[in-house]
Amino acid sequence: MKKCASLSQQNVVLTVIVLAVITTSTLFIFHQQCLAHGQQLQSQSNRTTSDTKNSIEDLSFEIDNVTFSHQTASVNGIQMHYVIGGHGDPVVLLHGWPQTWYEWHHVMPALAKNYTVVAPDLRGLGDSSKPVTGYDGNSTAEDIYQLLSQLGFDKKIYLVGHDVGAQTAYSYAAIHPDNVSKLVTLEGPPLFPPEIEESLWWFGFHKTPDMPEVLTAGKDREYLSWFYGLAYNPEAISEADIDKYVSSYSAPGGMRAGFEYYRAFPINEEQNKVHANVKLPIPVLTLGGEYSLGNLSLISMKSLAKDVRGTIVPFSGHWIPEERPDFLINELAKSFND
Repeated sequence: MKKCASLSQQNVVLTVIVLAVITTSTLFIFHQQCLAHGQQLQSQSNRTTSDTKNSIEDLSFEIDNVTFSHQTASVNGIQMHYVIGGHGDPVVLLHGWPQTWYEWHHVMPALAKNYTVVAPDLRGLGDSSKPVTGYDGNSTAEDIYQLLSQLGFDKKIYLVGHDVGAQTAYSYAAIHPDNVSKLVTLEGPPLFPPEIEESLWWFGFHKTPDMPEVLTAGKDREYLSWFYGLAYNPEAISEADIDKYVSSYSAPGGMRAGFEYYRAFPINEEQNKVHANVKLPIPVLTLGGEYSLGNLSLISMKSLAKDVRGTIVPFSGHWIPEERPDFLINELAKSFND
């Protein structure tokens, strides 16, 4: 009996040793596979980043016989894509959601005759990097500040922001008031009245973690097209324009990045309370669509700046640069020349 017990114990010990060896080997192989897979993904990511950068960097093109070029710059921990063209004092155009630099394409050629036009893709949008965080006004303003510093345009600029780009523009002006000659905001009041925010259903929906990404997956065009359809003139944003926007937002992380701008609203609110302690000393022009927010931006900005003028854009909805580019060009020219 003792001999059998001894043999049994030896078998148990042997079995444990064998299992340990098998487990260790399996874990080692799994670890090696994970490392290989990670290296493969990193290599693919590096190639993709490099390919993307090479495909857009220094690529010249024309809009209405005016030459612009695609460029990229490393700013604030991201790769920022921007379009630049023209000559003269810098005019910086910050787009909204769900758009890219391209929303300014009707306006840029006229401005480029007298100014250097810089139209970036905001953090996470268009061809810019799509990080997990940093979508609040102060962070995106720092992106723009670093970009303009690299370009040598950190002294005096004309700054124009639309929609979420208006928040970035305001944050930039509040942090760097000495660097801005004029601030223009389109359809983007930094201080949104709660009753207005509650009436716009997509604000709360976009703020919800993860759910918008799940529900819009594979239906990017259908979802985004609903917003473009809010234009007073539905033909202002063509199917070809929508193709461009959807192509950007359907890229991995594109929709999520757009929703992150809404999720940053509570952070913006706290930042704006701090900025509001010192009213902007620079002239501000606000523009609102007759069939959209109207004078809401004017009302909001009056509590944030000393010198504010507001204009309602007739026969326009939310998408002023595309619905009324002629009107916008004239208003910008008058504001910049005052």
